[in-house]
Amino acid sequence: MGFQQGLSGLNISSKNLEVIGNNVANANTYGAKSSRAEFADMYAASLGGGGSNGIGIGARVASVAQQFTQGNISTTSNSLDLAINGRGFFALADSQGETVYSRNGQFKRDANGYLINNEKHQLLGQALDASGAPAGPAGTPIQLTNDSSPPQKASAITMTANMDARAKPIATAIDFADSKTYSFVTSQTAYGDNGAPIALNYYFKKTADPTPGDPTLTPPDPGTGGTWEVYLSADGNTNAASVQNDGGSPPLPTPIATFTYDANGTLPTGTVFTIPSIPGGNNGQPLTGVTLDISGNTEYSGAYSVTDLSGGGYAQGNLSDFVIETDGTVTARYTNGQSKALARVQLADFKNLNGLQPVGSNEWKPTASSGDPLPLGTPGSGVYGLLQSGALEESNVDLTGELVNMIVAQRAYQANAQTIKAEDQVQQTLVNLR
Repeated sequence: MGFQQGLSGLNISSKNLEVIGNNVANANTYGAKSSRAEFADMYAASLGGGGSNGIGIGARVASVAQQFTQGNISTTSNSLDLAINGRGFFALADSQGETVYSRNGQFKRDANGYLINNEKHQLLGQALDASGAPAGPAGTPIQLTNDSSPPQKASAITMTANMDARAKPIATAIDFADSKTYSFVTSQTAYGDNGAPIALNYYFKKTADPTPGDPTLTPPDPGTGGTWEVYLSADGNTNAASVQNDGGSPPLPTPIATFTYDANGTLPTGTVFTIPSIPGGNNGQPLTGVTLDISGNTEYSGAYSVTDLSGGGYAQGNLSDFVIETDGTVTARYTNGQSKALARVQLADFKNLNGLQPVGSNEWKPTASSGDPLPLGTPGSGVYGLLQSGALEESNVDLTGELVNMIVAQRAYQANAQTIKAEDQVQQTLVNLR
């Protein structure tokens, strides 16, 4: 027995404790990956290679291999936090223009709107246009600006409603202030040519009951449903869409449309009317060139209800927040209810993950052993995992397992120290021979 075996055992046990200690220290580090000390035995080369009973001269650390298993995903309150569920790395541009890779998704915006991590390294991806199509090269820093959403004027309003077939015809002239002069009313906020809101009220008035059909005719006459008129006022009746200017005072409103249901209680496809231009009223904003499509309206024996009223445009909106989808699409949301795609986070991967070189701060660089990174790809496509916004990937360190490994490494260290002690005692015995 020599001192070398015991010394090598002490050395690798010490290195093993260092690896375990580093794992324990990073148990709460987001995106960190645990490491494992891997050992190999050592033998002295024999002359001619003929030795068959050689005694080893100890052990050495063959490798410290990182374990790229998936860590648990925990949710956060920051919508810019990102977790990768599956394979892939975030690609980041450092201050020197080099690309580094990380699993830590703690991102935030800098003063110029770029998404950065705590090392101020910029997250890479691809810019998108409003439709979600690529608008720039892949692998460029993602920049999110505080732009606003421009207003959209009303253009084509669509209404889907049921007019109660049991309603009675009304013969008196309509008076918007008297609910007995119309059958039903519904309201909508539309936006004028310059984006200002205009309060629209649609008044429906039944003017005639259904007409019976005559099956004896050739072809048979199916009859008709009820006949209705629709009136429109804007901004509290100050902007009546159209009035009957017959010299009376005040002038009487006239319907913007008259329509008759068929015997089945439906309207022909393409029942579209043009709303007369509304001049500027309380807000000074006109409403022009707007159509009203009521093709989906019905006249059934049931309660009056409106199931769809859309196309009234929207106001100008300010930035509310950013949302990152599972495929990496970064979407801006605005206070007017609109949203717009801005960019897409892209992921990178490598053929040999264990060949990556850790450079600290939860980042890695490629080496000849890892190979060049695969082309940046969309999360959820190919080998790449999905993104989860408002979440972070925890360290994959198994703290319980590491504490047990620490006990085992400590015992190994003590055992190797005992071999040195035993060798010392043997040599002391030899020295003491007379």
